[in-house]
Amino acid sequence: MDYKIRNVKGFRYIDEGEGEVLLLLHGLFGALSNFKAIIDEFSTRYRVVVPILPLFELEVVNSTIDGLMEYVESFIEYKGLTRLNILGNSLGGHISLLYTLKHQSKVHRLILTGSSGLFENSIGDSYPKKGDYEFVKAKTEYTFFHPETATKELIDEVFEIVNNREKAIRVLYIARSAIRHNVRETLDTITIPVKLIWGREDKITPLFAGEEFMRILPNAELSIVEECGHAPMMEYPETFNKILDTFLAQQA
Repeated sequence: MDYKIRNVKGFRYIDEGEGEVLLLLHGLFGALSNFKAIIDEFSTRYRVVVPILPLFELEVVNSTIDGLMEYVESFIEYKGLTRLNILGNSLGGHISLLYTLKHQSKVHRLILTGSSGLFENSIGDSYPKKGDYEFVKAKTEYTFFHPETATKELIDEVFEIVNNREKAIRVLYIARSAIRHNVRETLDTITIPVKLIWGREDKITPLFAGEEFMRILPNAELSIVEECGHAPMMEYPETFNKILDTFLAQQA
């Protein structure tokens, strides 16, 4: 199903359905398509809101994990959203954690999948090479346990980003700031229910990162998806949705 992207007061987002708010935050190379199965399933009984993060629009000086968190903070304030169920993948999980640490009274439940914040493999020297489509293809496929999950459309999107100097610079700045911004020391202050959904074969934020999140967070539980990489909601959408639905129902 195609969803209307709204563009209001500098925010681009979708807002579908009614009920409790389920806010979805995508990762560094993420897009609305990453969450298609979640939106399709949960917008029938939740208000699903997905801001499109301005990964390539921020001033370079603000192209940081904090800059993106402040954008999400402003978006939530603009929309007047409260009692949030926030779901973040990868960098989106990291932003979710930072927002929750600052505004825990507004967050009802938190769902993290392949989240950065404790550990992630740096893109470093392995950053996709400009102009080398096969290298970009291999790096995009590396995200998944099943390489075919990386569609040509997705590979083309990543290829366009790394071949655009302004976009590539911002991606590097954001990635490096995320690596520097470790949340370990404050993580145990998050006392709301947290669901961790991790691919066993995640090579970007390996399973031990998910296990460490569970160890430190006071009220967290971990579900592991077998034969799955960094984006369980894309590789196993039905399994992911079932885990998410069960968690939301248990904590209702």
